[in-house]
Order: sequence, then structure tokens, then C-alpha cells
Amino acid sequence: MAFESLSGKLQGVINKLKGKARVTENDVKEITREVKLALLEADVNYKIVKDFTAKISEKALGQDVLKSLTPGQQIIKIVHEELIELLGKEEAKLNISPNPPTIIMMAGLQGSGKTTMAAKLANLLRKQGKKPILVACDVYRPAAIDQLEVLGKQLNIPVYSERDTQDVVGIATRALKEANSKLNDIIIVDTAGRLHIDEELMNELKRLKQAIRPNEILLVVDAMTGQDAVNVAQTFNEQLEIDGVAITKLDGDTRGGAALSVKAVTGKPIKVSGTGEKLNDIEVFHPDRMATRILGMGDVITLIEKAEEAIDQEAAEKLEKKLRKQELTLQDYLDQLKQIKKVGSIKSILGMIGIDPQALEQAKIDEKQFVRSEAIIQSMTTEERENPDILNGKRRRRIADGAGTTVQEVNKFIKQYSNTKIVMKKLRNKGAMAKMMKKFGKGNNVDINDLDINDFNLK
Repeated sequence: MAFESLSGKLQGVINKLKGKARVTENDVKEITREVKLALLEADVNYKIVKDFTAKISEKALGQDVLKSLTPGQQIIKIVHEELIELLGKEEAKLNISPNPPTIIMMAGLQGSGKTTMAAKLANLLRKQGKKPILVACDVYRPAAIDQLEVLGKQLNIPVYSERDTQDVVGIATRALKEANSKLNDIIIVDTAGRLHIDEELMNELKRLKQAIRPNEILLVVDAMTGQDAVNVAQTFNEQLEIDGVAITKLDGDTRGGAALSVKAVTGKPIKVSGTGEKLNDIEVFHPDRMATRILGMGDVITLIEKAEEAIDQEAAEKLEKKLRKQELTLQDYLDQLKQIKKVGSIKSILGMIGIDPQALEQAKIDEKQFVRSEAIIQSMTTEERENPDILNGKRRRRIADGAGTTVQEVNKFIKQYSNTKIVMKKLRNKGAMAKMMKKFGKGNNVDINDLDINDFNLK
């Protein structure tokens, strides 16, 4: 999860502030020190950390805060506002030309995820009604052209490539003519990278920039590279005058220092971020939403947007009717699992709601359980999915073999499914939801994967 380590530490600081009736100068110094350590451990640039904590300290020591009825909340508000400022203050949009085509040039070091990000960006813009084309100008890395063509085929987005030349300026120029003839309004150019910054790389990118005059130069930065990402961003910006940054691998076990440092060092905004391995896993970067995620306040707006994009509204309405009539079948169950997977992992969804990361760890959520459940249902016949009551021992053994699991796992899944139907039925009763929420109240350590119908205690 993005910023998981930093998020946990900052939330620890915030929890100390919550409910404090009075905050002293010593409290502010201690809080500032802990925030500084958390940011440094997350690999945020030292100068940025120093400036960030100085601003927090200055504002937190103001008389309005110290005399406030809720000084703890006031300081949390200050940290939140400064974090938004550090991340870029507000959403920065891509420079889309009013007179098509728009040319977007992707730059960055080898291994930063440039080619995949180019494909993801094309996919994102197509969803916005654009007609993109990808251009393969990475002519040095083995299989780079093949990779872009495979990604383009998966997305059904055209790719312009040439294999008999290393003249990237010529390739790009001819690609522009091809795009114009086919009325492509977005041209995304995937350029070559190196394992390190060198003069040859920069000169080639400068020549390419001069030839195609891109509307947007996006620097692709790997969030897991820490301080190196900041140095890379600074050099590319000095040489190319980039327009924005695309952060990749924000879903990894990353400390997040790159994302927090790049904007402050280059002055150029983060415009998009890669949040997973799938070609749909790309988000427009919203500094305010990211700040609330880091501080454990959730990001319900992004969750709603993801759900609206992933969930079939017509199918959802049909499911609601079935639930009301208590007609939920295993096929419906499978369809819902697939819908949830489109939105994101269970941990990421709960994180967007605002569940504490430490609580998520204690909950012991087994993401693989959803994969096993899906395999079990897919190993059933249509008749078995519609009517699980016919699942005798022989059928369950066959299903277990087909799903590559055990009969015990199949039995456990069928029990969970039966419990779900009972819960849905009971939740229709007045006051049932309130009873269930009480069961999951603050301080209760509940293992989600081990829930039994008796846990709900709904009568």
C-alpha cells in the first residue's frame, strides 16, 4: 500500500493528539520531532523535511492554536494542510491542446516503468473520449518495441514502430504523419532510458523535443527509488524542462519519499500515478486526497469514482432485487467478486474508507481467499451455482479437485455463502444493522476471515 510505513507513523503521532484538552510548547516540539523522523525514514529529502517541520512548528505555536478548545485537532489540521501543500496543493491537469493532436513525451530512466505507464496513460485518456496512438521510440532496450506492441494489442490501441532504424527523430516525425492521417488526437511517445543519466541520453531527448514539440513532457519516476528519484527529477527538469511527473509503483511496499519530494524539488506537479500492475491501475493525482490517505482519513471520493467506473449499474440493480427476494445464487456471488476485484484489493478499499492500517493488519485479511472462492465457483456446473443444495460429497470432491483445493475449503466456502444469505435476510429486520455495527465497534479485534453467522447475534 502506498506510504504504508509513513502513514502508520504519522497516524501514531496524530493519535497522541486526539482528545488532548491542552497542548504545550514541549508537546509541539515532541510532535514536530516525531513527524521529522517519520518523513526521514520515508526517504523524504532532508531539506524538504526541515522546511516542512519548521512550518508546522511555527503555525502550531501560534496563540490561536495553543488557546484553542481543541488544540490537538488544530495541529492535525495544520499537518494535513502542509502535506497537501507539499504534494502540490491542487490537481494538475495534463496539457491537452485545443487543436489536436496533443503530443505527450514520456521520459525517465530505464526500469522506471515508462513503457507500461505510456500504455496506462493511453488507456486513461481513451476513457475520456480521446483517440490515442502509442509511438515506440525506445530503440535500444531489448524487446522494448515488443513490450509496447503487446500492451497496445491488449488495450486495442494502435502502436507505431519501426525496427530497421535507430533514428528516433525520424521515427517520431513519421509517427506524427501517421497519427494525423488516422485522426489520432493523442500521441504518446515512449522514449529510451538508461540505467543512469548520461550526456548521450539527454542530447537524444533534446533533439526529439525540438523535432516534435511536445505539449507535455512527463517524467516517469519509480516511487521505490527514494532519494535517487529526487536527483533524477532535478536533472531531467534542468535539461528538458519537464511539465509534470508520473509516479509509478505507488502500490508497492514503498516509503513514499519520492512522491513527497519530487514536487518540492522540481516545482513540477505530479499529474498521474500508477497504483498496480493492471493497465487500469492509474489515477489522476489529487494532492488533497493523497494527504488524507497518508493521515488515515480515507479517500471516499476516489473509492466512489473507482466503483462507478468498475461496477455495472444495471447488474447492481438486478442484484439488489435478488437480495430483497433472497435469491442470491453462487453465480451472483462470483459476479460480485469480479466487480470488487475491478475496484481494488480489500485492503486498499478499506484504507480508502479510512480504516487504520494497524487495524487492517490485525484483521488478518486474506486476499487469496477471494481467489480461492472464485476458483471454487468456477469449478461448479451452472446447475450447482444456481442450486447449491444439490452439492453432495461426491460433487464437492470434484469441485475441490477442479479448484486445486480441499473438500474442507469447499465446505467452508459453502458455509460462508449460506451465512451471507442468512445475514442478508436478517438485515432486513428493523434494528439489525445497528446490532451488527455494535459487534464491530471500536476496540473489538475481529478476524474478518473467521466470521461465523453467530458473530452477528441478530435475533
